[in-house]
Amino acid sequence: MTMRDVARLAGVSSAAVSRYLNGGYISKEKAERVRAAIEETGYTPSSQARALRTGSNRLIGVIVPKINSESVSRITAGIGQVLRERGYQMLLANTENHAERELTYLDLFQSYPVDGIILVATVLTDAHREALSQVRVPAVLLGQDLPGVSCVYYDDFDAARDLARAVAASHAGEIAYIGVFRDDAAAGAAREDGFAAGLADAGRDLPADLRREGTFTVDSGHACARDLLAAHPDLSFIACATDTMAAGALRALAEARPGIEAARHVSGFGDNELLRAITGGIATVHFSYLTSGIEATAMLLDTIETGRGEERHLQLGYELMGPIAPGDLR
Repeated sequence: MTMRDVARLAGVSSAAVSRYLNGGYISKEKAERVRAAIEETGYTPSSQARALRTGSNRLIGVIVPKINSESVSRITAGIGQVLRERGYQMLLANTENHAERELTYLDLFQSYPVDGIILVATVLTDAHREALSQVRVPAVLLGQDLPGVSCVYYDDFDAARDLARAVAASHAGEIAYIGVFRDDAAAGAAREDGFAAGLADAGRDLPADLRREGTFTVDSGHACARDLLAAHPDLSFIACATDTMAAGALRALAEARPGIEAARHVSGFGDNELLRAITGGIATVHFSYLTSGIEATAMLLDTIETGRGEERHLQLGYELMGPIAPGDLR
């Protein structure tokens, strides 16, 4: 069904139908005939035609690293909330933590086209920096801070530093750390460096043999924790870069040290609701993921709707959550 079919049924010109659809002048008598013809035929203007008329598809491309992550689900909930309120729709792309797919979707969304892009980023390679510097639609980077593009991000370094200080004050024994690849400037480098800095503030260190690198998964947290416990029988505490890996570390502790209240000897980042419900809460860092989605989307839509391209950077705060008990794991 086309506009021409509606015009033929209503006995008017296609131009009259177009004026009706776009709020232009048309006589009441003709408007009623067009309305009746649209109702009878079920005609809906195509998104492509609407875009040609308005210069906007009212679509936002959202690129996320992992669709089944609780933090990502909170972020996308915040994004969706603002988009619904302001009459936009979301096109969601899941990269499964493959950095090259982020570049593919950045290019794809611009060709679609969308009105703007939110990239929930992990790794920022030189190729990412180049792509973001040349992006043809407004874009906001969420979770990382990068000059040249508007960003909403978290204070990973200071959060990790405060967490390490609290752990060091409660645990006199060895403290280990399970991180993620340092090419992830936020969850990888900033959290690990912040945790090491917090231990240093307390006169402690984090040597290489007490560090392991996981891959954001429960299984990697479990494997790394098992390795640490086998190599360091006097281990007092295992800090993890994410709550997901902390869940694996908890399982490894329960297997290796029966009777230990494992939840008091592990920390993470993310304040995972399911982990909190099961364990009663571990020491963790709460970031306002929902708020970050809301703020990033409002920032992007304001740029789209005002046409002002000024670069903005917004760092959100954090809160330490859960218990940290003294003692070792023997």
